[in-house]
Amino acid sequence: MLKLLERVLAVARTTQVWKSIFRHGFPSTDGNRALVMFSNVILHLHPVRVRRGALKIKFTWCLGGLTFLFFILLAISGVFLMFYYVPDTRQAYSNMKDLGTVIYFGSLFRAVHRWSAHAMVFSVWMHMTRVFMTGSYKPPREFNWVVGVILLAITLVLSWTGYLLPWDQLALWAVTVGAKMAEASPMLGSSGPFGPELGMTSSNDVAFVLLGGTVVGQSALLRFYVLHCLALPLVTALFIAVHFWRIRKDGFSGPL
Repeated sequence: MLKLLERVLAVARTTQVWKSIFRHGFPSTDGNRALVMFSNVILHLHPVRVRRGALKIKFTWCLGGLTFLFFILLAISGVFLMFYYVPDTRQAYSNMKDLGTVIYFGSLFRAVHRWSAHAMVFSVWMHMTRVFMTGSYKPPREFNWVVGVILLAITLVLSWTGYLLPWDQLALWAVTVGAKMAEASPMLGSSGPFGPELGMTSSNDVAFVLLGGTVVGQSALLRFYVLHCLALPLVTALFIAVHFWRIRKDGFSGPL
């Protein structure tokens, strides 16, 4: 059994997936020990070698840094807004109105939050487009490209979950359309491909889990509030940390 495990591990180490995740082997040789030291984030915050072209602003446009800046603005303004918002269908809309008319600087913080969200979606799309067009996703940066794609998806879900919180007509119908799309998702939705064959109904599919019921109501508002204010930001922060760590490990890409 142990020999079989060693064989499987030996085969796995030769795959591109393994090489894209693990940049060096065990520090059992002088070469690996040197790689461990050179790529250590704590010992060397900046890479040992950086391509001159990778530092030019016209190559990166600092789109990754701008995305991270907008995330920080969203977190700060979001914490302020949480002090005056109650995820209750009877109070949510009036809370939003109070931010614009009663709370000092409420409209300012809400505008910063809203426009930072739009800017983050735009900048992360542009960042991914730049990485793709310049071929920066190619080896040895495939793993970080996958992390970036996950961050893009989380950013879109973060933006969508924030739609419902104002609890107005735009919020209601935007989330209703999204829930209908979830119902049509393959295998997980009650009306999607292979969904009915797998036993999915309107009371146990992914849309039901997302809304906490079959209609957009109090359960949906509470779930979206928890996702938007706690779960997704924490997951985003975790993946951003992994993204930065891999940039340090893999080094900056340069012009083709």
